[in-house]
Amino acid sequence: MKNLFLFCRAGYEKECAAEIQQRAAELNIGGFVKTNTNDAYVVFQCFVDGDGELLADSIELDSLIFARQMFAANELLKNLPEQDRVTPIVDALSEVSKAGELRVETPDTNEAKELSTFCRKFTVPLRQALKKSGSLLAKENPKRPIIHVCFVASGQAYVGYSNSSNSSPHFMGIPRLKMVAEAPSRSTLKLDEAFIHFVPKEEHESRLRSGMNAVDLGACPGGWTYQLVRRGMFVAAVDNGPMNEDLMETGQVKHYRADGFRFEPPRKNIYWLVCDMVEKPSRVAELIEAWAINGWFKEAIFNLKLPMKSRYKEVSQILATMSEILKENGIADFQIRCKHLYHDRDEVTVHLWLNPKQGFQF
Repeated sequence: MKNLFLFCRAGYEKECAAEIQQRAAELNIGGFVKTNTNDAYVVFQCFVDGDGELLADSIELDSLIFARQMFAANELLKNLPEQDRVTPIVDALSEVSKAGELRVETPDTNEAKELSTFCRKFTVPLRQALKKSGSLLAKENPKRPIIHVCFVASGQAYVGYSNSSNSSPHFMGIPRLKMVAEAPSRSTLKLDEAFIHFVPKEEHESRLRSGMNAVDLGACPGGWTYQLVRRGMFVAAVDNGPMNEDLMETGQVKHYRADGFRFEPPRKNIYWLVCDMVEKPSRVAELIEAWAINGWFKEAIFNLKLPMKSRYKEVSQILATMSEILKENGIADFQIRCKHLYHDRDEVTVHLWLNPKQGFQF
């Protein structure tokens, strides 16, 4: 397969394209990007057949900032006949053997979503045909490759596969989270998704456990604080604005009316630091770096608001600078991850974990 298909947020195709071009160049894999603004996907077409699969194997999806999901793909199937769309898709997937799952998807756009009803109905006959051809196992197997069929328009689809060990567990890379009525704001979904994305489910009990101490910088009205409280943590909510009364009545929140850039925690046993302040991304990064150097937290999740131009370049520079500063200040063991999450808009979410090799004690 020559292509690598990447799902992204509509309007961020340029950033996704710049990122995959750089990563492919680092692997000495030649190719070019095919995309259009607001398509919500990017296709990197390699010059050499098989390099699409090589990219899918060599690049960790988690290491990409702007891609939600990716899969090695064949050329775009066009003019699929209405009377039989199954046969050409099965033929195009003939080199895929014993996959464990089928996903019939669309890009995350309003236009593409109009195909969602068709996709659900089409999945059944396509699944049966793929099982008959041997491309798909009779029963789902989470350890086997995943077949992707992405309809980008009526009668047009990219088909291919991803490795289950290097793939999002969600259709189109989008987790389905519900807004709860008691949460103070919709921003709560950003931190909920961040915890799901950055902390493996099997580690939630140790890294997101009840009784931990946390700080929320720029907390008002409490959307992020809510996610900490519902997990049983005690939170220092820092903001000059008012906090949600229901949160305050839990007894788990202490409100500090202060500037988040000047606040120092009275306790130094903070495990989680979270921050969603509307501020220049470089200034927020400097704040997190200062907290890290002082040893005031173990793990941090914070958002960087993105400029309208050179978004990938600026984020990359900020993360590289953060890494250098931490090393220069004697912090050798840390992990930085960054993702443009589904519930993010013009921002990215960063996870910084200090001394991960020491485990979860703090």
